[in-house]
Amino acid sequence: MGRPNTALTISAAERKDLKAMVRSRSMPHALVRRAQIVLMSADGASNRAVARACKVSAPIVSLWRSRYQRDGLAGLHGELRPGRPRKHGDDKVAAMLRTVLQSKPEVATHWTVRSAAAKTGMSKSTVGRYFALFGVQPHRSKSFKLSTDPFLVEKVRDIVGLYLNPPDKALVLCVDEQSQIQALERTQPGLPMGLGYAEGVTHDYFRHGTVTLFAALDIATGGVISQGKPRQPPSGISELSPTSRRQQTG
Repeated sequence: MGRPNTALTISAAERKDLKAMVRSRSMPHALVRRAQIVLMSADGASNRAVARACKVSAPIVSLWRSRYQRDGLAGLHGELRPGRPRKHGDDKVAAMLRTVLQSKPEVATHWTVRSAAAKTGMSKSTVGRYFALFGVQPHRSKSFKLSTDPFLVEKVRDIVGLYLNPPDKALVLCVDEQSQIQALERTQPGLPMGLGYAEGVTHDYFRHGTVTLFAALDIATGGVISQGKPRQPPSGISELSPTSRRQQTG
């Protein structure tokens, strides 16, 4: 339980993963605190200083330092619990997480528990448990915007002032639009999904025109017949080809 004789050193990639765990709001608090212990220890803080900052005892700090030095990130998840042995090793779990974080499925916008299970050969319940354990949420995205307006502070003060101290007979309106099928491009690159945090995309975008989509379901085969047009026909009737119409009615 004593402090390790050798200094605790971590690589840049390990530091990035540990910081992601510390920032996570979905991971268990105990796991976040262990990541904080390792980061502070790697920065050269003593066991007592880390213990005071994390509100734990010095032996606890030494324990998690030793486990991280021996087992890496896997060592922060605690001892094996009684019960059936694990069916999938650390390499298998790591490969599944890399697949979900660094790639996209061929016919979908994001991975689901079922698609990840089919890709990696794990069961749906196992993939779901690891998603929850590592805070992986492929189905979620959060919007962000880094403003480049040099007068942002002044504009925010004017807008917020209307709510905090509105002038006499002031009327504040919030205007939105009804979107159609649009070709959109985000104004800034997205932030990729990681351990403990969702994908981030900017809330604003550039427009590249609109398109009208006509679609029909082929009940006989279950296929979808679709065709895109730059604008809606004047009569409002679909411009599907005669062959497509026969397939639709048949």
